[in-house]
Parts: sequence; structure tokens; C-alpha cells
Amino acid sequence: MENVVIIGTGCAGWTAAIYTARANLKPLVLSGTQLGGQLTTTTEVENFPGFPDGVMGPELMGRMQQQAEKFGARVEFKKVDQISKVENGIFELTVGDEVIATKTVIIATGAAPRYLGLENEMSLVGHGVTSCATCDGAFYKDVPVAVVGGGDSACEEATFLTRFASKVYLIHRRDELRASKIMAERALANDKVVPIWDSAITEYLTDDQGEVRAVTLKNLKSDEISELEVKCVFVAIGHVPNSQFVGDLVDLDENGYIIQNPRGTSTKTPGIFAAGDVADHVYRQAITAAGQGCAAAIEAERYLADGE
Repeated sequence: MENVVIIGTGCAGWTAAIYTARANLKPLVLSGTQLGGQLTTTTEVENFPGFPDGVMGPELMGRMQQQAEKFGARVEFKKVDQISKVENGIFELTVGDEVIATKTVIIATGAAPRYLGLENEMSLVGHGVTSCATCDGAFYKDVPVAVVGGGDSACEEATFLTRFASKVYLIHRRDELRASKIMAERALANDKVVPIWDSAITEYLTDDQGEVRAVTLKNLKSDEISELEVKCVFVAIGHVPNSQFVGDLVDLDENGYIIQNPRGTSTKTPGIFAAGDVADHVYRQAITAAGQGCAAAIEAERYLADGE
């Protein structure tokens, strides 16, 4: 029987692990399919306190993991398929053929990239369609690429890709970016970044090898159709919270984010807490995720103490 199981290994999950481990709760951390979460696909993190010169995303996640394990957190590379509640307030986590019993659960599963939903899109992931410039940018040296989106992530991806690509087309449905001023200015000031306003991709075009060679664009104001030659499309239009496995033990909003109680990280089911991007659709920052991980750990500790 576990005292606390933490699902997810991003900033929220690792922070929760550090706090619960220091409280001698011996937390079990289940990593899911992506150890370290979204920051493992990020380059330099400039706004995390304590790193005046910035820190690479994978390095930051690695340090958090080391800190959690130092205090006694146990990490297993497993994915939770389902959570159910049994008698006496105990929860059972289904992990493949295994069932893990625990007194509390901290859900810190983050969110997954959102794609455009075009007919052949998912079959082209890894063949000229991706959501991770850090992962795949180096494969597209001296060729044109496109980034879809208008927020901070899209601007960051576009700026990063200028290190490799000959040209980076920034495709956005509107006539101005919704990114923060500093991120937008940084992207548009780069000579390699070419904005394409009021436009959307309607089709991926492939070569004989099944790799993306171009996209079809539709101007949303004039309905004009054009073709743009690119070797890869980096989709940066937001994320989908990884909350589908929780079932009816928590309430979800219209976009699938877990609804926390007004004061804190608890959910409608006592003993289940949510932290980070799986519940936060407003801030979605590494530091706010870490803060929520801390809060969830403290709340879980108090819940266990009250129960005993």
C-alpha cells in the first residue's frame, strides 16, 4: 500500500515528489510515456528562478529528478491506464496487468500537443510533421520549414528553427500574433522568419517517399488557395490535457482540464489532487506547475495526517 502515487514527471510531478519524499511519505512516481514532460522537448529556459543564465529544459528536469530521488522518491517507468476508488478511501491504479493501491493520488500528467486534425496528419508525424522543434529541427538544415501558431510557443519554435532552416514561414490564422511582446518581436525581427497572416493549412503534400514536400494554404479572408514548399511543418497551436484516464473521479472543464477546488489542488474526490498543466489552462508555466506540485504535496500530506 502506497501513501502517495504521483502520476507524471514534469515540474509539478517532480516538485510534488520532492516535498512528499521530504515528508517521509516514500512517494511512488510513475513517469508515463515521456520522462520529464514537455520541458524535455524545450531548449533554453530563461524564466525559471535561480538560473540567471538560463538552463536547458532536459537539464532542469534531470536535476529535479535527482533531487526527488535523493530524498527517497521511487520512480517507475509506467503508464496509468485507469484510476478507481475502492473501500475505505483507497484508490487502485491500473498499470497494464498490475494494480497499485494507494491512499492518495497526485495527478501531474501535463498536456499533449494539439495537431491540426487534417486527414493524413498523424501518419506524417515523423515524416515532415512534428510538434517539437528541439527534437527535429536539426534534421531540416538549409531547407524551408513552417511553424503553425501565433502564441509564445510558435514564436519560440520559429526563432529556434532559424538556427537550421533556410527560411521559417510562421503561419497564423489572424493578422497579428497573440504571443507576448518580447517573444513576438524576437521572432519577427529575425530575417529568416516570414509571417503568413490570415491563413491556414488545408492539406499536406508529399513526395514519392511519403515525406512532406509542401502544404496547401487557404487565405481566410480572400479564400485564395496557394501552395507553399516546405520540408517540415512544426505545429504549435496548444495542447490537450492528459486527463482522459481519470474517469468520473474528477470533474473536467469543456477543454478537458481537471477542475480543482477553489482553494488548492484538491478535486471533487477526497484524496485525489491535480497539479500543473493538466489543470492549469491560464498560466501554463514551469514555475506555476512547480508551485502547484508543492501545494498538492502539502495538501496530500495534511489529508493523510487528518485521516490517521
